[in-house]
Amino acid sequence: MRRADARIRIAAFAVLAGALGSCSLAPPLRLPDVAVAPAYKEQAPWTPAAPADMLPRDAWWQVYRDAGLDRLQQSLAADSPDLSAALARYEQARAAGDQLRSGLFPQASLSADAARARQSETRPPAGSATPRYFESYDLGIQAGYELDLWGRVRNTVAAGAQRTAAAQADLASARLSLQAELADGYIVLRGLDRQAALLADTVAAYDKAVALTRKRRDAGIASGLDVARAQTQLDAARSQAAQNAARRAVAEHAIAVLVGTSPSTFSLVPSTDPVHLPSIPLDLPSTLLQRRPDIAAAQRRVAAANASVGVARAAWFPSIALGAGFGYESNRAGGWLTAPNAAWAIGPSLLLDLFDAGRRRAQTEQAQAVLDEAGARYRGTVLGAFQQVEDNLALLQHYRAAAQAEQSALASARRALDFATTRYREGAVSYLEVVQSQTAALTAQRAALDLDTRQLRASVALIRALGGGWDAQADAAAAAGAPARDRSALARSTDAANRQNAY
Repeated sequence: MRRADARIRIAAFAVLAGALGSCSLAPPLRLPDVAVAPAYKEQAPWTPAAPADMLPRDAWWQVYRDAGLDRLQQSLAADSPDLSAALARYEQARAAGDQLRSGLFPQASLSADAARARQSETRPPAGSATPRYFESYDLGIQAGYELDLWGRVRNTVAAGAQRTAAAQADLASARLSLQAELADGYIVLRGLDRQAALLADTVAAYDKAVALTRKRRDAGIASGLDVARAQTQLDAARSQAAQNAARRAVAEHAIAVLVGTSPSTFSLVPSTDPVHLPSIPLDLPSTLLQRRPDIAAAQRRVAAANASVGVARAAWFPSIALGAGFGYESNRAGGWLTAPNAAWAIGPSLLLDLFDAGRRRAQTEQAQAVLDEAGARYRGTVLGAFQQVEDNLALLQHYRAAAQAEQSALASARRALDFATTRYREGAVSYLEVVQSQTAALTAQRAALDLDTRQLRASVALIRALGGGWDAQADAAAAAGAPARDRSALARSTDAANRQNAY
């Protein structure tokens, strides 16, 4: 009868422990509300699209159709020290999460001890029955397991898993940032190459102009003032070419460091081939929340902080652990691994802090404050992402209009230069008019090239702001199901988190 009663009590305890073990003191996950507009405010001449969730971001730079950029991106993936450091940070977070996950399982350890000891003659209590010299031999296995009645262990593991996921998103964000930085630097360098070619042609043309004015002076047609003005233009163009070369060298050195190569051994052959300006598909603003890795990292840190609140709350409840041990103890070295020397123990233990001078209350308040901070950072990250997209859309739109106007100005400046040169040769005007026309034409040419570079750089920044590249087939599939996806990732992730955090 007693055995039956004992079995009933054990079964009841197991049922109660199982019921309590399914509880969690973490509050329901509530992400901060962020207003998501139905469409972007700024418009650019790009193709509308609705990419699917988590589209592949690899090789997005291939839209620029530049083999040199492709090779540099491959070197970045293989040798970048910054990317290696980001990968190491993720590995640290993953290992830390694995350590926390071990708390879900029983822990076992093996211990062994062999010693010969001498007791003090004046050690209390002292008596004749206590030997002065003795030996001790122990061998045992101990095991323990904490009953996770209040969800402390599970919330600790959940917080670690969310931090690991955030670190993984940080790695993706770092990779995307480095890729965009490399693409931007490469575009700047190629823009400087085109500027260098323009300035080289300009120097050659101005040199011929100096020779022409000198001949006209020697023939008595022109004055020394014309020669001085032509020489001034030539020297100014040479100065601009040297400054451009300095900027190119700095850009080349920056690229070398990005791809993990010493600037002393790295060089890129100048090229004047224009970089292709891609058509960038724009998704819905709500999709941005799904594609940006930094937003994903911020959201997961909110979830980690939310689970940490549950860990802090669990400290108010008793901690119950099951322990067991088995081994052998003896005061003789010979034959101590025998049945008479066996010892074992098994039973539960309970620990509850009765007074801690407000320590647990302060820990709970701290955890709540960390959650509030993570929520504010998440909201700030989302708002910053929308700002970056709108900024670069505005840049692309206005740069495009500026480039069209600059091309018109360049055509006019070239015609004015032709007229001024012809009139000078005919003796109708002084060389000052030619100088002014040369300056205006060179300025317009350099401004046109600069606007081309700015548009390309803005497109790189827009791709980065949108969370990386896209896939044409995925875009087509997403477009087919676009109405069903017209719901923000914020709402979906919040609903899923609320379902998982039910008490």
